[in-house]
Amino acid sequence: MWPVYLLLNKILKTEEERKEKVFESGGDHMSVAECCPFHISSNHGTGRNAVMPSSCFLEVPHINQLFSWDCGLACVLMALATIGINDYSIQDLAELCATTSIWTVDLAYLLQKFSVSCCYFTVTFGANPKYSVETYYKEQLPNDLGRVDMLFQKAVEAGISIKCRSIGQEEICKWILSGKYIAIALVDQYKLSHYWLGDVIVSGFHESATHYTGHYILICGYDAGKDEFEIRDPASSRKRDRISSRCLEEARKSFGTDEDLLLISLEESRKQKSYPV
Repeated sequence: MWPVYLLLNKILKTEEERKEKVFESGGDHMSVAECCPFHISSNHGTGRNAVMPSSCFLEVPHINQLFSWDCGLACVLMALATIGINDYSIQDLAELCATTSIWTVDLAYLLQKFSVSCCYFTVTFGANPKYSVETYYKEQLPNDLGRVDMLFQKAVEAGISIKCRSIGQEEICKWILSGKYIAIALVDQYKLSHYWLGDVIVSGFHESATHYTGHYILICGYDAGKDEFEIRDPASSRKRDRISSRCLEEARKSFGTDEDLLLISLEESRKQKSYPV
């Protein structure tokens, strides 16, 4: 059986020789390049014969969340620190968000305030009313539906790229191995880390047992040989965590996540970073 990174290199070379793959989103056919405010590189090097590395780990500081609801803010803070913005705290970001019911679209708007080049992928445009049956959403969803839907509707005007598209594991592998991107992902906390719950330092994560619990992590590394991702988990006491790609895929595509993923271009973000007025 071929190693994962050799398979990915074969796939990438095939993609280099054909037209860019198109996908259907909202009835419109769009290329991958069109869906983001920045060009998404398909491999690490340049030229048809470039070979992707078998592993890549980016230096991203680990920042713990303070409460059960601010994991997304901690991930944004880690992303900002990675691109060189270090003058803010989680409390500052909470004031900019002005809500404790944080959705991925809130994080996209927050990143936009700092001119971070980001592409938001999701399989649901707006708040999904079907989630009202989930214990995790039941209390806040009725109040959030209108606000969240409005943020989606105003996204284009605000300069935020949101596309309805499922992102596969191979794509995430390629982006991370290029060394040019990090990603913030919404996952089911239980499915992601039930085997290290003893290291969770934020209260509230044990209480939901096997029920869905929304949680944000930052993906910043990948080892093709072991087929493991390196992540920063704001709820973990460990500075670095490794998880299998299968575990990440299950946690990321669990009912309740909408497969939300914020792909951040480090190069573009460093060029145009700014500070909220």
